[in-house]
Amino acid sequence: IYTLRIRLFSIDIGGMRRKYNDKSEVFTEKDLIAKEPIGQFKAWFEEASSHPLILEPNAVCVATATKDGIPSARFMLLKGFGTEGFRLFTNYNSRKGKELAENPRAALTFYWEPLKKAVRVEGHVEKLSPSESDTYFHSRPIQSQIGALVSDQSAPIMSRDVLTQREAELVEQYGDGSKEIPRPDHWGGFLVVPEMIEFWQGQTNRIHDRIRFRRQKDEVPDGVLLHEGENGWIFERLAP
Repeated sequence: IYTLRIRLFSIDIGGMRRKYNDKSEVFTEKDLIAKEPIGQFKAWFEEASSHPLILEPNAVCVATATKDGIPSARFMLLKGFGTEGFRLFTNYNSRKGKELAENPRAALTFYWEPLKKAVRVEGHVEKLSPSESDTYFHSRPIQSQIGALVSDQSAPIMSRDVLTQREAELVEQYGDGSKEIPRPDHWGGFLVVPEMIEFWQGQTNRIHDRIRFRRQKDEVPDGVLLHEGENGWIFERLAP
């Protein structure tokens, strides 16, 4: 009789530590560039964009969920932002595209490690117009446009050879740039319309700074816990 023994083990990484900011580098309300979150995001985004160690400041983790609340997350590249919201482009038939169709809400997280800063965004999602999707699609490099036609994103395929063969066919057809590549109907943009934006700055002692902006509804700012912002926003400090 043989007894099968399965050794279960875990790897303890609790001791991993990196130095963040010290007590002289806090982020307080007086450090806000703007009393509304888009202006504040712009300031932090520009700081991240100019940092030599941050190669893709527009990299963002995008979280979606099914109508039953099953979450999923992946990294994408932000392609624009403004007072109207944050713009992203993808295949509408992908997992995230299907989830946004049935549950049009999303959460975004930016993390710029060299700055020890993060931004969280939560809001509802709308499709961009076909003309906006056309404009961005045709601004992309030809290789990227072809890539959108090659991939039936998130669908199972037999092997990478399927993609390679389809790419070769499309390169032969459109690779010289003489013909415009049609944007697929299943590819386009989403606009994440923010309802909450939080700014986080890390502290070595783990007493991190968190300032959260929310759309003002029925609350009346008291100037103590809840502060009046601009353009219909209110803000507050959260415990870390």
